[in-house]
Formats: sequence, structure tokens, C-alpha cells
Amino acid sequence: MSLSLGRFEPYAQRARAMLDRQKVRVAIAGADDDDTLVAAGICVREFDVSVTLFGKASKIESLAARAGAPLDRMDVVDAPSPQAAAQMATSLVSSGGADILMKGQVKTADFMRAVLNQEWGLRTGRVLSHVGALDMPRFDRMLFVTDGGINVAPDLKTKVEIVQNAIEMVRALGYTEPKVALLGAIETVNPEMQITTDAAAIAKMADRGQVKGALVDGPLALDTAVSPVAAEQKGLTGPVAGRADVLVVPNLESGNVLAKSMLYFGEAIMAGIVMGARKPIVLNSRADTAENKAASLALAVLLSR
Repeated sequence: MSLSLGRFEPYAQRARAMLDRQKVRVAIAGADDDDTLVAAGICVREFDVSVTLFGKASKIESLAARAGAPLDRMDVVDAPSPQAAAQMATSLVSSGGADILMKGQVKTADFMRAVLNQEWGLRTGRVLSHVGALDMPRFDRMLFVTDGGINVAPDLKTKVEIVQNAIEMVRALGYTEPKVALLGAIETVNPEMQITTDAAAIAKMADRGQVKGALVDGPLALDTAVSPVAAEQKGLTGPVAGRADVLVVPNLESGNVLAKSMLYFGEAIMAGIVMGARKPIVLNSRADTAENKAASLALAVLLSR
């Protein structure tokens, strides 16, 4: 299986060029899984990354041939449980033995518990947040959705950091002035709807330079964030309305539903990255395809510079 991933392909090409100059090492927690091994094999062949697989060694070895994973070019470390695999992989990254941490067949809660460990985790004092990069074949551009993976019900201060994390990521991918939409159900501020007041506050903070590196507007409903026609029909102007690159959701539930709707109804490829940690973290659903996991690794390689 080769890596040909639609709008992710330019990022894959940049990752290959970067890796001609420096070696990148990946630690995968819970690698005893078909799709995770397929993705790891793709990235070893395409990018010549160094990969350490943590999980049940016997299962990894039995699945490797079917998954096309070149175990002769990988290290396999036996872990007695998914929780232990998460701890061992995180410790390797924390100690400098790897540059990227990837979640395989491990529950997100167990994985993030390892990441947030005060002794050998990857926290920095910043808010950690998930950014999903989505390529839908019938949409005219890639969209980034945050945060549908980590922060359950963020307050205003946390939302500001979530927005800044997303801006940092998309700028690292080459967007010079990304357009960020703060999503809600309506486009006006209603004091009885905290989501709208938070969105308006963050948009004003961006106007005054407290949120940097992007054009930010909100509240915007989903249609007026991504459709110029809808924005025009509702009389909304400005550079973000109808043209957003980044969609900031109000809570984890709405972000999770939005991203998975794009995956299953829009046939998207999604790369999932956690921002705000000391090293890039690949965070996909355990049900994600090898294609999604390979796209995530391609972006993580670029972010590891």
C-alpha cells in the first residue's frame, strides 16, 4: 500500500523532503492492530522513519505480514496491557528516545493519562487540544476542526488556548493567515447562550492582538462559516464568513459529532493531532482507517521540526 492521500499529499511530499535531512522517530502505543500496523508500514517505507511498536509482541508479529509491516525495520517492545503500552511509549518520547507519540489500540482516556503524567508525561503547562484536519473530496478545501477529542466543556480561557493551538498548527502547515470561525447555532450574541458570548469575546480579543496569527470571527453557524452563499444570504460580511479554514466547536460532543459526520457522510480523510504538548501526538479513533492514521503521521512528521 502506498501513500496517496488527496489534499494531504503536499504535506507528505514536504515530510519526505524534510526527512532527507533529518531522521524522525515514532513511538506507537497499542500497535497490536491491523490498521495501525498498515499505517506504520506505509510511513517506514515512504518516509524512512524509525518506529518502535509497543503492545503484545506475539500479536504484533502475527499481524505484521498481513498488514505489510516491515518488522525488520522496526523495534517491537512487549507490553502486558494497553495501559502499559501507553506508559512505555510516552516515556520513550519524554526521555528523548522518540520524536512523535502515536495512539494505536488504546483507549483515549488511558492514552491521555500517560501523556499528562507529571513525572514522565509530555505536558508543558499549556492546554492540550485536538485538531482534526479533514479532506472531503466534494468540498473545495481542507477544514480543521477543534476540539473534538480532549476538552469536554472548555471555559473562555481554555477556548482561547484551543484557538491558539489550532492557529499554531495550521500556520506550521503553510497557512499564512488562516480564517478561524467560532461556531454556534446563531450569528448574534445572546446573553442567555454562553457559547455566543464566548465566541464574541474571543473574536474581539483577536481584533486587539490577544489571539495572534489568524483572522477570527464568531459566533457563526456552520453554514455561514463554510458557505459564501449562506453568509451572503444572511448579510454577513468579513473575510471569515463563508470561507473558514478552522472550525472551533463549543464543546467535545459537538466537535466529535461534526468530525465523524465529515468522515462517514462526507467520506473525509482525517488526520488527528494533539497540540500543546512537548512533542507532536497522533490521536486517532481506534476505529479509524489506516489511511487516516497514515495522514496523521505525515502531519506529525512536519510538526516535529
